[in-house]
Amino acid sequence: MTDETATTSKRAVRVAIVGAGNVGATCAYALLLNGTAAEIVLIDANRERAEGEAMDLNHGMPFTRPARVWAGDYADCAIADVVVLTAGAAQRPGETRLDLLKRNAAVFQQIVPQVVQHTREAILLVAANPLDALTYAAWKTSGLPASRVVGSGTILDTARFRYLLGQRFGVEPRSVHAFIIGEHGDSQVAIWSLANIAGMRLDDFCRMNGGTLDAEAKREIAQNARRAAYDIIRRKGATYYAIAAALVRIIEAIVRDQNSVLTVSSLAENVYGLNDVCLSLPGVVNRQGVSRVLLLPLDAEERGALENSARIIREAIATLSL
Repeated sequence: MTDETATTSKRAVRVAIVGAGNVGATCAYALLLNGTAAEIVLIDANRERAEGEAMDLNHGMPFTRPARVWAGDYADCAIADVVVLTAGAAQRPGETRLDLLKRNAAVFQQIVPQVVQHTREAILLVAANPLDALTYAAWKTSGLPASRVVGSGTILDTARFRYLLGQRFGVEPRSVHAFIIGEHGDSQVAIWSLANIAGMRLDDFCRMNGGTLDAEAKREIAQNARRAAYDIIRRKGATYYAIAAALVRIIEAIVRDQNSVLTVSSLAENVYGLNDVCLSLPGVVNRQGVSRVLLLPLDAEERGALENSARIIREAIATLSL
């Protein structure tokens, strides 16, 4: 164990959340229920909003694990283990994630320097859209090693994919193993060739245990996973419960040094021939952030779709002044 790890293990786990809107506040609530963090600080340009959220969370403390929750400022990031960046404009009904890019990139260029002014040890966890381009922008703006800037990526898209497959085959989502990779957006890639239940590829599962999964069913499931956020936003205006749960899972993997394999967004460095772009692939997540990216044996169609996804993200990044 290194001196840095030993020092970190002796003090309370602190998570700073920049942005006390729906996603940030729900992330704080999920953290409080989960018990991963002993200290949760909410930072927002609207100080009263952050204070109100902190008060509400504190009033639930008799029903949760003990924690310290407060509205703070960027100086409170100084000893944070993870800084979650949820600040930015929300996606509007009918608006794509990429439509948000310039507005939210400008927000990140204001907040990221204030975070790294106070800490260069915390992992930056990006949870604002468009996710991949903003993860890249956060990395460039922060000057941190690429491994320490992590986007929530397609962890939620993957969860939706697993949920939908579980619904079709009558098993719970945790028993389904499948990935969505690439962009957290419209060019995301469902990896059908590796999807399995109980170690059986889906075609084998259907043959031995009943059920069908033809090309049309695959198309519908992949589309429903891809369109889920749009459908939720159209119905209730925003998504925040599932992404908050996903963020807590990533935070847990970081602060507990779990070496968990999660489809988070990170910098691609000579991965499938891709470079200088942030996108989602299965990554080993621990105290170092994304310590390594795992390669998958993709088929030719999936490989081409991933390259297309990377091209779309790279084109979005090219519109920014970084």
